[in-house]
Amino acid sequence: MQRYDLIACHECDALLHKPRLAGREIARCPRCDALLYRNSTTQIERITALAVAALVTFIIAQTFPILEMDLNGTRVQTTLIGAIDTLWHQDMAVVGVMVFCSTVLFPLVEMAALLYVLLPIRRGVVPPGLNLVLRTIQLVRPWGMIEVFMLGIVVTIVKMVSLARVVPDAALFAFGALTLMTAVVLMFDPRTVWDIADDLRAGRTPGRPDPAAPLPDAPRR
Repeated sequence: MQRYDLIACHECDALLHKPRLAGREIARCPRCDALLYRNSTTQIERITALAVAALVTFIIAQTFPILEMDLNGTRVQTTLIGAIDTLWHQDMAVVGVMVFCSTVLFPLVEMAALLYVLLPIRRGVVPPGLNLVLRTIQLVRPWGMIEVFMLGIVVTIVKMVSLARVVPDAALFAFGALTLMTAVVLMFDPRTVWDIADDLRAGRTPGRPDPAAPLPDAPRR
């Protein structure tokens, strides 16, 4: 049975044949000029590199002290995990759990899941449980709030000097870099991996069209 690689324009519903893109080429709809998709190979490479860098930066951010807190008259420096532990023991367990989930657990799960998927895909291998992992990424993505934590740091610097002081050390700069990396990684569409996985399962080079398909190609630019 002949198989066609088709794509429907999300703007005008035109049904088109997917061409293979090279380099930084993009495909646009010939009817309405809407952007259809970009070269998935270069996107995978870029997001993989960013995910690795973000994971290393995340570890640095969690390892070095980021806050100096006043505990019963004693000033102590602590990491984010230490600050969460302090919240837990200061009868603010709910706040501690929320901070832990939004700034540690969910971002870590998303980065680990992305690397679990992207590293094998780069080698032309479909990892086990691909669909479940991609759905997990989509599930936890809205709950990762590194950028909200950075906003909280700014508020701490301005409003809470008497209770806590932000330590201008490696962790602070790591969180700043992590915020930027996370913003770029969030632009990654997991459906790209599904498309590549379908090609790999079918034994085709990702993005290669079926030359016998009768529909017009989306123009490349």
